[in-house]
Amino acid sequence: MAVSVSKRDYYEVLGVGKDADGGEIKKAFRKLALKYHPDRNPDDAEAEAKFKEAAEAYEVLSDDDKRSRYDRFGHAGLDGASFGGGGGFESIFESFADLFGGGFESFFGGGGRRRGGPRSGANLRVELPLDFLEAARGVKKSLVYKRPERCVECTGTGVEPGKTAATCDTCRGHGQVVQRSGFFQVQTTCPTCRGAGQVVKDPCDSCSGEGRVLREREVEVDVPAGVDDGMRMRVAGQGEPGEPGAPDGDLHVVIRVRPHEFFHRRDTHVILEVPISYSQAALGAKIDVPTVDGKATLNVKRGTQSGDVYTLRGKGIQSATGGRRGDQLVQVSVEVPRKVNKEQEALLRQLAELEERHVTPKRKTFFEKIKSYFEG
Repeated sequence: MAVSVSKRDYYEVLGVGKDADGGEIKKAFRKLALKYHPDRNPDDAEAEAKFKEAAEAYEVLSDDDKRSRYDRFGHAGLDGASFGGGGGFESIFESFADLFGGGFESFFGGGGRRRGGPRSGANLRVELPLDFLEAARGVKKSLVYKRPERCVECTGTGVEPGKTAATCDTCRGHGQVVQRSGFFQVQTTCPTCRGAGQVVKDPCDSCSGEGRVLREREVEVDVPAGVDDGMRMRVAGQGEPGEPGAPDGDLHVVIRVRPHEFFHRRDTHVILEVPISYSQAALGAKIDVPTVDGKATLNVKRGTQSGDVYTLRGKGIQSATGGRRGDQLVQVSVEVPRKVNKEQEALLRQLAELEERHVTPKRKTFFEKIKSYFEG
């Protein structure tokens, strides 16, 4: 089955409302950048991914044009846009340095370092739909998704083979431009090359100058018994490819469980409602009921009331975290026929006469109270 890769909402990433102004957006991003900065979280791939996610969200929401497109069309409105200058963390640092008064090193009172070496691949997120019984019993699923991979034709440069990227005329290859206003000067990302220092004038035909292309990928996911809707599984090394010498990112699989026709789940317990006849409720009966494992026998006691619950121990769902297996709770409802034939009506009238001669204590007490109430 083909599954689309989804991104989180940028406003959700920064934790701001859709009516947030530029100051609120800048403040929210600065807070996240301080928290997830790589120097504070060495060798923490998850923090690195969150840092890049926050940087991408800020770059879109702080730009009026990009924000307008995003508000109207969502992520689809940004197709083809690049983020962070296209040069990994170094470019992200440079792109947002003006927010922090001279670079990210100043976060920590000087002495901070920018991470060197190849950049590891980003994590991806996909959703995996499952039937109720697949989630309860566990299943192996073949998951097909798309991930961006380095273009083979241009080896990831985005430039047509045999050509080279040109130095950006706006920033002269620095990736940054300085804007002066009176006594002040502000260094910002170059608007032409977006911090790369180079521009692609002869784009590769295979990737349209992006350096990467989407390729379909298939991976087998071993889903354990007992997973529930919204749970996440991590498949190591199946995310975006890292730079040469760096590890690939991970694939985060979000479980989505489709509702069942008659089973309902509460934690590790399974709830089932079963209709029974008046005679079965009154006289007792043995009936077959479904469970997640197959068929089981339910002993209905004499005098069962509508709404009574029977427990089938250990017939629920195994905990995905290793705990004990739950139970199946069977709630019975006494079914009253809407239509009866002549034979049934005759038998019911005989039963009614017997009931009038042998009133139960509960009914007798109730009607005595009603009579007393009406008599005042």
